[in-house]
Amino acid sequence: MRGALRLVYPPRCLICGGLVESDHGLCGPCWRDTPFLGGLCCDLCAAPLPGRSDAAEQCDACRAQERPWQKGRAALLYRDNGRKLVLMLKHGDRTDIAGPAARWMARDLRGLAEGALVVPVPLHLRRHLRRRYNQSALLGAALALELGLGHMPDALRRIRATPALDGKGREARFAVLDGAIQPSARGRTALAGRKVLLVDDVMTSGATLSAASRACIEAGATQVVVSVLARVAKDT
Repeated sequence: MRGALRLVYPPRCLICGGLVESDHGLCGPCWRDTPFLGGLCCDLCAAPLPGRSDAAEQCDACRAQERPWQKGRAALLYRDNGRKLVLMLKHGDRTDIAGPAARWMARDLRGLAEGALVVPVPLHLRRHLRRRYNQSALLGAALALELGLGHMPDALRRIRATPALDGKGREARFAVLDGAIQPSARGRTALAGRKVLLVDDVMTSGATLSAASRACIEAGATQVVVSVLARVAKDT
C-alpha cells in the first residue's frame, strides 16, 4: 500500500515541490540554498560569530544586555530559503514544515534539553483565531516528539494583544512586549522546579523570548533553554 501511494503521490521538496527521495525533505538545489547555521555562534542567541573557538562564546549584544535564558540555539538564518520556510509555516498554512524543521532544530539541542518541558511562545487569542494555529506550538509538539520530552502548549498566555514588531527598533520591541506574556494557571504548577525548552519560529532582538522566559522564571522554572527555527542575523 505504501509503495502504491508513493507511485501516486511521490515525495516532494518542501520548498519548490520537485521530486525528492524521502518525504518532508529538500531537493539538492533547495538544500544548497538553505542557510543552515553552522560554525561558531553565540551561545545565548545563536547569532553567527567570526572565527573558531572550542569554548562557549557570546556576541556583543548578549554581553551588553543580560538574557533571562541560559542557552539559545537556531537551525537556520532568516534569509533566502530560511525566510521562505518560516513564512510558509507561519502564513502559508504549510503545517507540514513543522516536522522537518523540528529535526533540524533538535540537532543542537541533544545534551542541552534533557528532562525539559517544551513550552511554545503563545499567540494572543485574536491572532490565534485569525491564523487558526500557533506555528510555535506546532514546532514545539514536533520537537518534543523528536527529543522524547513533554510538551505543554498552554503553559504561557499572552494577556495583551501586541502590534506587529516589524520595523521597530530594539528598545521599542522590548517596551511592547514588557509584561505581555504570563504563565497560565496550569503553567504555574507545571513549570515550578522544571527546566524549560522555550520554542519560537524566529528570533530578532529577543524581546518576545525575553518576555516568555521571564514568565517561565516567574512560575518557578529553574532553567530556560531557547530554540528557534531561524535567527535574524545582523547583516540581514
